[in-house]
Amino acid sequence: MSRSLNILVLSRNVDLYSTRRLLEAGEARGHRVRVVDPLRCYMTISAHRPTVHYMGEELGPFDAIIPRIGASITFYGTAVVRQFEMMGVFSLNESVAINRSRDKLRSLQLLARKGIGLPVTGFGYSPDDTRDLIRLVGGAPLVIKLLEGTQGKGVVLAETDKAAESVIDAFRGLKAYFLTQEYIAEAQGADIRCFVIGDKVVAAMMRQAKEGEFRSNLHRGGTAVPVKITPEERSTAARAARIMGLNVAGVDLMRSNHGPVVLEVNSSPGLEGIESATGRDIAGQIIEFIEKNAKPGKTKTRGQG
Repeated sequence: MSRSLNILVLSRNVDLYSTRRLLEAGEARGHRVRVVDPLRCYMTISAHRPTVHYMGEELGPFDAIIPRIGASITFYGTAVVRQFEMMGVFSLNESVAINRSRDKLRSLQLLARKGIGLPVTGFGYSPDDTRDLIRLVGGAPLVIKLLEGTQGKGVVLAETDKAAESVIDAFRGLKAYFLTQEYIAEAQGADIRCFVIGDKVVAAMMRQAKEGEFRSNLHRGGTAVPVKITPEERSTAARAARIMGLNVAGVDLMRSNHGPVVLEVNSSPGLEGIESATGRDIAGQIIEFIEKNAKPGKTKTRGQG
């Protein structure tokens, strides 16, 4: 057994399954674990002694933090993570990596640059390029995604070019940024969530969309079963997490006719679906990773990003 650590979980709700499991797993291994809402933290920005405060007290010292930062609080949440990095605290996922993965366009560009398989993707803004934007990804059926959407929200399957033009016009009318993507018909509404810790895929599940739905998110009624992944899928998922700079990630893949394609790399992957589907103690493995890697000052960026 390694030394007892002080671990802080940054989460808005202690009753969420993932937060609760991390708390239980840390305490079961003899560590002191505390959960704090990042939105209720405030800080002193100082060159000599940066601090983080919560409800009138100074937080710390901590050996490690586990950021569970939801998409809606990315800006403030990563500012809190960055402050802890400035204080030399080990962060399971660093602020720069979280921000990188939250920007869908930036993350796809980074993955593409490193040769990771992706669905053919288009991005544009001006209204006079709509038809060519649709053609770039092979025409209808195609998927249109809001850059800000999460858990399948803001994702539309357009079955005809005319429908695609209507959706694109609507998104442009809202001044919203969006991507167009080829529809991987051969996946038949299924994708694979690979859970990566360190440089290894520790569990994988196949999520299947419910009848009449193309989004496989469990929040949308999808089902999940454990799945055996190929060496190529395993390598793709691990590389994608590494390119994002994430120690822990949920990498979503689809099986296409031209090999595995990455849909998204998630920096705060939920534990309930993957633990239920596979029976693996993922929370325990996360704590184990922290035990091996949490050292004072061991941050890649020290809050510079």
